[in-house]
Amino acid sequence: MISDEKILESAKRTICIEAESISGLHSRLTDDFVNVTKEILQSGGRVVVSGIGKSAVIATKLVATFNSTGTPALFMHAADAIHGDLGMIQQQDVVIIISNSGNTPEIKVLASLIRSGGNMLVAISGNSESELSQQANYTLDTSVEQEACPHNLAPTSSTTAQLVIGDALAVALLEARGFTREDFARYHPGGSLGKQLYLRLSDLYSKNAKPVVAPSTRVADVILEISSNRMGATAVVENNKLVGIITDGDLRRMMQQQENFSNITAADLMTANPKTADSSMMAVEALQLMKKHNITQVVVTDDKKEYLGFVHLHDLLREGLI
Repeated sequence: MISDEKILESAKRTICIEAESISGLHSRLTDDFVNVTKEILQSGGRVVVSGIGKSAVIATKLVATFNSTGTPALFMHAADAIHGDLGMIQQQDVVIIISNSGNTPEIKVLASLIRSGGNMLVAISGNSESELSQQANYTLDTSVEQEACPHNLAPTSSTTAQLVIGDALAVALLEARGFTREDFARYHPGGSLGKQLYLRLSDLYSKNAKPVVAPSTRVADVILEISSNRMGATAVVENNKLVGIITDGDLRRMMQQQENFSNITAADLMTANPKTADSSMMAVEALQLMKKHNITQVVVTDDKKEYLGFVHLHDLLREGLI
């Protein structure tokens, strides 16, 4: 049975080998990387990424990254390409083929077919002398000294290098296009990442109850307003303007301190000038506001400071921001 120490030693060795492989990539960047970036930007087409085996898995991840950062892309398996999937390639598309050796039979056939079809061909390969690299217009060198596998066989360091160089290309394209946070949100509307970039308090408060009392409201009615609306608080409003807030914590403290509270009003209980947020505030900013002041809800107001409603910490939890 392998010891705990040996397991950790193996993991650390793998991480170190792969880290060294990645750190060596920057010294192998050439003008080919610059030219590939420019060719993709100017092509007017898509990026078709292909590979076989583990490289195909890397290709699918890079396609997802390209698509989510403003570079239209699609995956084409190298084996399927020569059995009909070549039809997905359009005239203006740039084709990237990923292969460490660059000499597997399917890769050699595919590279030849791409070149004969007239498309720009980019190789991501660990072998600059391979058939793939020779056929390609440009080669991005991902050669590594060794795989993390102790037998130097299983693709580990080499596939990590492929992934990193592909990410570098995606980010270079992102920056060259001037891709913004708002663009990212458009491509990720359903995920928590996208919501951080587009979800505003105006999208949330209108779905909640709107508890409100006047400064003269008796405490019994204040309790009823808070409990019936389940926001843990109520706004205190006078002449359509927010003048204070009463939380369930305020009520508990009052009950601990007062024996007779029948004559107490909202004005006696409220916290004046409570923390508020404009309806245009991003939800993620409201979350930071709640954390900073250790509160569980924030009062939403408009630009005239008129009371609009509440956003509760539970709303942000429901939206996946926590």
